Amino acid sequence: MKPIIKLLLEGGSLTTAQLAQVLKLSEADVNRQLEELKEQRVLLGFRPVLNLAHEDSGVVRAVIEVRITPERGGGFNRLAERISRFDEVESCFLMSGGYDLLVFVNGSSLQKVAAFVSEKLASIEGVLSTATHFMLRSYKEQGFMLDVKQEEADRLKVAP
Repeated sequence: MKPIIKLLLEGGSLTTAQLAQVLKLSEADVNRQLEELKEQRVLLGFRPVLNLAHEDSGVVRAVIEVRITPERGGGFNRLAERISRFDEVESCFLMSGGYDLLVFVNGSSLQKVAAFVSEKLASIEGVLSTATHFMLRSYKEQGFMLDVKQEEADRLKVAP
């Protein structure tokens, strides 16, 4: 793994100047490497980690297990890419186990998410079944603990 990629994963929201200092490169070299990673589609974007419990965002999140029939010559790819193109879909992963795709969906209400599943997702030819799980509360997002009191965030106490 390239040092700059490792630093992007571990370093959070460092500026290009801070990245350059840690990597012992010029800021121009860091910017050049970042542009190369964008061109290679390794770096697709930066996103903040939000604790939506503190914001009345009106966003309902769901995880959907999808079983699909693989296609001759294309396997799961064509259906997975088709499902991924829906605006409601945040992420889509090919999985091993009891289902084929794990789809993360956002909607403005439970009804909107349910309508997406029944009208758009389940009606696609090749989709065998869906199982929808609504996210009720987040405890950890992208490596960050949410709603943790400071004393709980410190090291765990060890008893002799």
